[in-house]
Amino acid sequence: MTGVARWTGREISAFRTALRMNGRDFAAAVGVSHRMLVKWETGGTAVTPRAANQAALDTMLATAGPAAQERFATLITAQAAAEHDARAEQLLRREVRYSKSLIDRKLMVPVEEGIFLAGPDNKPTWTNAYLIDVHPTTNADYARFVRATGHRAPQHWPEGRCPGSIFDHPVVWVTWHDAAAYAAWAGKTLPTSTQWEKAARGSKGRLYPWGDAPTAAKCNVLDSGIGRTTPVTRYQSGVSPYGVFDMCGNTWEWCATESEPGRHELKGSAFTSPFTRAAPSLTNDANDTMRDNDTGFRCVSTAVG
Repeated sequence: MTGVARWTGREISAFRTALRMNGRDFAAAVGVSHRMLVKWETGGTAVTPRAANQAALDTMLATAGPAAQERFATLITAQAAAEHDARAEQLLRREVRYSKSLIDRKLMVPVEEGIFLAGPDNKPTWTNAYLIDVHPTTNADYARFVRATGHRAPQHWPEGRCPGSIFDHPVVWVTWHDAAAYAAWAGKTLPTSTQWEKAARGSKGRLYPWGDAPTAAKCNVLDSGIGRTTPVTRYQSGVSPYGVFDMCGNTWEWCATESEPGRHELKGSAFTSPFTRAAPSLTNDANDTMRDNDTGFRCVSTAVG
């Protein structure tokens, strides 16, 4: 998403209607209280969301199904025609940058080449352009890989079959070698720690994906008190500047970068981690044969043309 226009209350109301969501569920998805949502919707064009909520709305629009997008387009086109509102047309013309990878069919988003501020010291660091998975690899994604290749299933799947209750949760109990095998099957690679961090922080060195405010409620960490993985789309208000989910919390993610022979870097923290460990600039590592209930992965691709 380019995010050219900011959402107005009328547009938000139309989008919620198009998604056929009740107010409380929609407010939770955007990361605000139901009271704030009511204030937005009754404020018409006078009320606009904060940047983090704007990003969540942009991402929800990009990932909504075709039917919901068509309903939304119909609603705000009618508004524009009735009220001569040029902003509604601008919203419809936002460029959707998401694409789907060919094999595992996961949504990916491009990260442009250039310098970003990396590490705790915000060191200027160059990256080439690449695509990164919008969400971590889920159990459903990994199940397709297991069926296609005969690869070993994770130990928490009863009789080697993924329970339906965790289809949309990040896969865990995978070693670095398991993650690399999935990436190779999907025609991708694991991200370097530098690629992972840029996708999480943006080019200007945000402390967290959503900005500089230390807000534990925007991610699944130990402080959240959940005690398990959550669906990869849950934290709409915690997305990164590129629209990437779960770059803080939920699960640690394997990276391609070796810290020393036989050990690879991990990024992102997990539901078992205190929020003080959640900043994307921080690094962890583990033996590449380690598997745990709080460690998963996502993939990248350099095929951006």
